[in-house]
Amino acid sequence: MADNLQLLLVEDDIDLAKAVIDYLELEDIQCDHAANGQSGHHLISTNQYDVVILDLNLPKMNGLEVCERIRTQGIDVPILMLTARDTLDDKLTGFSKGADDYLVKPFAMEELIVRAQVLARRRSGQISKLIVDDLVLDLQEKRASRAGENIKLSPIGLKLLECLMRNSPNPVSRETLMQAVWGDEQPDSNSLKVHMFNVRKAVDASAEGKLIQTITGHGFALRKGEKE
Repeated sequence: MADNLQLLLVEDDIDLAKAVIDYLELEDIQCDHAANGQSGHHLISTNQYDVVILDLNLPKMNGLEVCERIRTQGIDVPILMLTARDTLDDKLTGFSKGADDYLVKPFAMEELIVRAQVLARRRSGQISKLIVDDLVLDLQEKRASRAGENIKLSPIGLKLLECLMRNSPNPVSRETLMQAVWGDEQPDSNSLKVHMFNVRKAVDASAEGKLIQTITGHGFALRKGEKE
């Protein structure tokens, strides 16, 4: 039912946090917890979550700042903002910083779960750039660069790179890559081989560290590599 969701709750009200986490456990949903913005930002930066439930008013770093920072980093995890403020201006400010949805306190636990499940079905559309190490993909401009130098890629190459970066550092199967680029109208597997060769050559040929790795039996992964 919960599809093995992994959530992060960033909330400084310990009683509320415990109530939410206990309720999520009853629904077989895993949930980490951070009690301040700095800890929340660290966990988001170093872990893979399906959804982040982020309180607006937090010590050390408020929710808007956390949201803005992770979007600047290119992290596209969906964010459900919790707030006691329900004015339109407050919501618009949250959306402008990168929030995907709002839930006003007090809220029903059932609604929290439903909203989290809906957000978990997609990555956030709020980011404009994906960033892994010194590799940057500008989603709006359809342009990639590494260490500040532009990388020439075909439209198919850009789609492959986007799929790898969105899943980084996890491996992506050949089947997933082909579905992401060609959908159900797929060419033979040699086409993927040729395009991946070109992407790898463009991204890694002149760089000190190799980012694109072949994972035997699993496909490809884009990870920060060792410098040669």
